[in-house]
Amino acid sequence: MPTIHDLDTPSILIDAALAEANIARAQAHADKNGLKLRPHIKTHKLPYWAKKQVAAGAVGITCQKIGEAEVMADAGLTDIFLPYNILGRAKLERLKALHGRVVLSVTADSGETLEGLAATFSDPGHALQVLVECDTGMGRCGVQTADEAVALATAIDQAKGLAFGGLMTYPAAGRAAEAEAWLADAKHALAASGLACERISSGGTPDMWRSADASVVTEYRPGTYIYLDRYQVAKGVGSLDDCALTVLATVVSHPTPTRAILDSGSKALSSDTLGLKEFGELLGMPGALVTGLSEEHGTVTLSNGAGLRIGERVRVVPDHCCVVTNLFDQVHLIDGDKVLETLPVAARGRMG
Repeated sequence: MPTIHDLDTPSILIDAALAEANIARAQAHADKNGLKLRPHIKTHKLPYWAKKQVAAGAVGITCQKIGEAEVMADAGLTDIFLPYNILGRAKLERLKALHGRVVLSVTADSGETLEGLAATFSDPGHALQVLVECDTGMGRCGVQTADEAVALATAIDQAKGLAFGGLMTYPAAGRAAEAEAWLADAKHALAASGLACERISSGGTPDMWRSADASVVTEYRPGTYIYLDRYQVAKGVGSLDDCALTVLATVVSHPTPTRAILDSGSKALSSDTLGLKEFGELLGMPGALVTGLSEEHGTVTLSNGAGLRIGERVRVVPDHCCVVTNLFDQVHLIDGDKVLETLPVAARGRMG
C-alpha cells in the first residue's frame, strides 16, 4: 500500500476517519434538533463523500452550479437542491434535463429569474420546486422584505409548471438570530396570504451548532463541516485535530532562521482567508504559520523555537478548505501515513 511519502507535492490529503467522524457528528446534531440535513458538496466536490453523507441520513445534497449537479446525478445522487438564480436559455435547458433525472429544487429572488423558469417548466404534473431566496443579513442575493417574499411566492404558486417550495437563506455568520426573526416574519406573512411554507432552508457550518429546537428552520445545508479548516476552528467548530483536509507540501528554501518557503503558494493554498490574518498553519508545529503567498511559494514564519529542514515535508491546514479543493485534480484518502485511495475531484471547475 502506498504512503504519503510516495506522493508528489503539493497534494491534498483527506484523513478518512476524521471526515467520517465529522459527517456522523453533524448528522447526529441535526437528528437531535429535528433538522433535515442537506450537505453542500462545494466543499468536497466528490460523489464518494456525497454518497457517504446520504447514507448517514442526509435527505439529499446541495450543489451551487448546474455542472456540479450534473456530476452528482451522473454518479447516482437523486435529490439535489440548487440554491442559485439560473438564467439564460442554455442553462435553463440543462436544468430541464436534470429535472427529468432527479428530484430537483431551485431558488429565485427576482421576477426575471422566475420568468425564465416559468417559460421552461410548463408541466403541472412534474412541477419544479422553487424556493424564494431571502437576504436575512448576508447582503448577497435574496428578496429584501417579507412582502417581497410573499409576492414572489405567489407568482411561483400561480405558474403552471412551478411549485412554491419554501424559503431559503444563507445567513451572515454569527447572525443566526437575525435570520431566524426574518424568516419567522416571512413565514407568518405567507400564512396570512394562504401559502403554506413547510420547508425553510438555511446554511453555514458555524451557526448550525447553535440550532435550537424552536427554530423555524427545517433544513440545514452545511458544507465545510466534513473537512473543517482554520476558519471553522476560529469560530469554535472543533480543533485543528478535527481538520480532515491538509495540503502536503515540501520545504524548498530556508533563507533565515525564522522564514521557510514551501512549494505551495496561492495556486495550492488559496489567498482566500475569510478574514484571518494568516493563510494556514503547519499541523503539529505550533508557531509555524503561513504568512505569505505568491503563486508558487508559501512563506512560513517560524516562532516558538520551531525549526524546519530543506526537503522536509509538512502538512498545512488551510484557512478555507472549499477553495483549496477546487485547485486540485485529485485528493488522497489517508489513514495515518497510508494512502487508502486516490479520487478525482469530479466536480472541480464545474462553474457553469
